[in-house]
Parts: sequence; structure tokens; C-alpha cells
Amino acid sequence: MSIKLSVVDQSPVQGSHPAIEAPQLTIELAKICDELGYYRYWVAEHHDSIHFANPCPEIIATAIASVTKNIRIGSGGVMLSHYSPLKVAECFKMLATLFPDRIDLGIGRAPGGTGLTSQALAFPLQPHHGDLYADQALLLKGFMQGNLPQNTPFGLINVLPDASPQAELWMLGSSGGSAGLAGQLGYNIALARFIDPDNCHPSIFTEYLEQWKRAEHPGTPNRMLAIACICADTEAEAKLRAGTAVYRKLAAQLGIREAFLTPSEVQDRYRSLPAAHQAAYNHILNGYTVGTPEQCAEEIQQLAKAFDCDEIATVAVTHSQADRIDSYTRLIQGF
Repeated sequence: MSIKLSVVDQSPVQGSHPAIEAPQLTIELAKICDELGYYRYWVAEHHDSIHFANPCPEIIATAIASVTKNIRIGSGGVMLSHYSPLKVAECFKMLATLFPDRIDLGIGRAPGGTGLTSQALAFPLQPHHGDLYADQALLLKGFMQGNLPQNTPFGLINVLPDASPQAELWMLGSSGGSAGLAGQLGYNIALARFIDPDNCHPSIFTEYLEQWKRAEHPGTPNRMLAIACICADTEAEAKLRAGTAVYRKLAAQLGIREAFLTPSEVQDRYRSLPAAHQAAYNHILNGYTVGTPEQCAEEIQQLAKAFDCDEIATVAVTHSQADRIDSYTRLIQGF
């Protein structure tokens, strides 16, 4: 199976550089991935985070698109529950105008931050916690495609003077909650296995396709599987580098909030953990694709076959930018 390799970048605040440089490091990596031949480069949205430095994917996507040539650029994703569908449509229609045939709009239901940030983003109103997400997604698609019924008030709105530029529309999910909705509304789907590998199963894509066909949408939709992946010249080195992200996830489960640790600091912490927490760490690591280029390529091929999809996006969070660049450089060599 021919596989398209793509990237989801959470803009990690890496310990190798000052926090203020994290957005520039995302742009640097995107330029490298464009040159290496990756297919898409998506940027994530997080709020009030000490680990991830991008609360506004539309701005970083614009900066990346302006310094790359071939790679598709998009959001993975805009957390739509916080925003006006019209304003999101205006931003991404403008991006599609400036960078034709290269822009993706991926949306998600999750808040991407704490309850307090959700309140602040909704102020002076109250957050609706995703309860209106389906209506927002339907309205957003109508604005993006310019096909809202003319007999409704919003159908009279012109998002831009020229409505022809289009961004690909994607909906994100991690454990199936959004799959049926994405199929019903006619969005492409990106499944974030890196968030919840235990509950991310091929049946989610099956449900999605069933809903797509039931809604009688034309054509064949795109499906993407997004995984956590760290690649290095040896399996041992890859597991060492992956420790930064693995421990961060474990710490979040334990209610600990601290900056990314170096791989050696993670190993020191691991040795001092109780057996139950070591087991939890190992379980998280097992949900990652970690190893040499050949090992990663083999596992990616297996996942693509199991999920019956031809596009795999990878998330690589490391303590240093050099390790992140090395991971993406080596990974594509395996293909």
C-alpha cells in the first residue's frame, strides 16, 4: 500500500530552546518537512498550556504556508466550540485564497484547555462545552462552500467577494464520538490515535463510512490516522527520546503539571516510580510507534492496513528540536 506521510505539530515548548521560540521552531520544522516530501502539515490548538505554544492555528498556518511550496497546510484542529463559524470560515477562505489548493480546515470538539480558559474564550457569554458543535459544524460547512439556503438569514452572507477558493474540510476525533457526525455532515475524518490508542479502533472508520453513504454524499472521503511516533537510528535511542512525551502524559494522568523533562531526567524519575506507575508508563509507551526507520515503517504499514487508510500523520514531541528534526528526517527514509 502506498502511504502518504503527514505531520501534526503541537508546537511543543522544547527544553532545548526558550519558550518564546516554540512557534518559530514549528515553522522551521514545517520547512524541513516540505523539503523532505511530507504530504500535509497540520498545527494544533492549545490554551493555557506550559507544554504547547499555539493557541491560534490560523496564524501559524499562514506563516507556514508563506515559507513552504508543496506541502498542504492546515489546522489539526480549530476547536470550533469556542468560535463563530462565520469567523472561522472567513479566516480559512482567506487562507485558501492566498494559498490555492494547499489549505485544510480541521475542526475538533475538545476545548484544548481548561474549563477556565473556556470561560474566558466565551466571555461575556457562557461556554456551551460542545453542545452546539454539530450545528456549528453544519453552519461552518455552509459558509465554506457557499451553499447555505438563500431563504435563511445567514444564506445572504458572502464570506468573501469571490467564493470559489476552497479548503478541504476535516473533522477530528479520537475514540469515535465524532465519526458518525463527520460522515453525516460530509467532512473528511482524521482519527487521533495518539490521544487514546486504547479506544481507537478500525470500527470507527467503518461507522464513519456507513454514515457517509447513508447521507448520500458524493465521492470517496479522505481518512487519516494520526499516531505518536519517534524515530531514531536505534530502537533504544528512540525509546529514550520518546520518554519526554510519555512521562508528560503519565504526569497529566497523575495531576502533575511541570515542564518537559530531558530523556535522562525521565529515566531517573522512572526508576523512582512505584511499580503501578511504571506499568502505566510502559503502557503509554506501547501505544507509540517507536524505533528505527525500518521498525517505524513496518508498524505504520500494519496500522494503515488495519485501519484501511492510505494516510498516516505522526506527532513527535521531544525535549530537543534536533531530536524532532532527526525523527522526521529518519522516518521518511523508511519509505
